Amino acid sequence: MSNDFDHQTIDEFRANHGRLSGLLGERRIILLTTTTATGATRTTPVEFLHDERPDGGPRMLLIAVGDADDHPAWYHDLETHSQVTAETGVFTLEAEAESLPDDERDKLFARAAEADPTWADRQAASKLKIPVVTLHPVGGGPNTDREGDFLLQIHDAFRHELALIHKEVATSGPGLGAQLRINCLSLCQGLQHHHNSEDDQMYPVVDEKHPELAPTLTRLRQEHQQIAVLLEQLQEAVSATDADRSTVIAEVERLTIELEAHLDYEEQELIPVLNRMSLT
Repeated sequence: MSNDFDHQTIDEFRANHGRLSGLLGERRIILLTTTTATGATRTTPVEFLHDERPDGGPRMLLIAVGDADDHPAWYHDLETHSQVTAETGVFTLEAEAESLPDDERDKLFARAAEADPTWADRQAASKLKIPVVTLHPVGGGPNTDREGDFLLQIHDAFRHELALIHKEVATSGPGLGAQLRINCLSLCQGLQHHHNSEDDQMYPVVDEKHPELAPTLTRLRQEHQQIAVLLEQLQEAVSATDADRSTVIAEVERLTIELEAHLDYEEQELIPVLNRMSLT
């Protein structure tokens, strides 16, 4: 990417809480801020992939694509400063970056290329082996103090991810590749965690301060249970050894309909209340 294009992308990303237009809007992008050897900072839009840690938790992978003769500048920065900042649009995270060893790198790069052959094309055009980097978060938090605004931002992130997965499943082959399985499972785990947090942390506070919203919260909790069933069914379809594209896309579409209605209703009923509560 040229510097001018990078700057435009960074401005759009921050203004729209991680949402981008054009072809980049169909990719998973973070803003990665690294520290150069001279101590200056550099912010670069970088594509990421979903992955699982060895302990089963989620992590992000970055594929360090440069030009034919060199790795990207942000990757060279990691040689002297491994601590980075990653902006997702909803969260700003402090993280340690680690370049993966060759055996793990080769396996993960092959998985990425199976899902998107352009990665293989980029490797073929490079004289160097393209590194794969993982990020280990060590701190950070949401980009806003207003609970209602945060709710909308995280909902929009789920909408974007669901749209990407729908497109990926629809354009995949007859089976389901490993990376697409991980994308689906990551979405399911993220949504379940989000709804559990609402049930255990956010809704009790709203219950206490706004008892008149009891019927609304009862409906939202019931919808969480209904969506949990759909998430389980999607995970089962994705995890089957003979996972079928038509079955998976049907489950994705069922989840999309139910989830969109839930998110719209929750935003309508709770965003004004949550933003007022954030000011008190």
